[in-house]
Amino acid sequence: MFKIEFIKPGSPYQNGFVEQFNRSYREEALDLYLFESHQQVREITDECPDIYNYEQPHDALENQTPMNYLETA
Repeated sequence: MFKIEFIKPGSPYQNGFVEQFNRSYREEALDLYLFESHQQVREITDECPDIYNYEQPHDALENQTPMNYLETA
């Protein structure tokens, strides 16, 4: 069973993983486009995991993409 809990407003340190995702999603997807429909938002959102995993290098992975890092591990 899951218990739903809310963090205090203005306390992103209480839920860092989700807050980092929200920031990245906003900066790397939502802020880059002027959307004309909800469908466009869905299409861009559907592309985000591929970009994150296959195209975007990560500092924690020695500036490699997650898939490249996995292949060389």
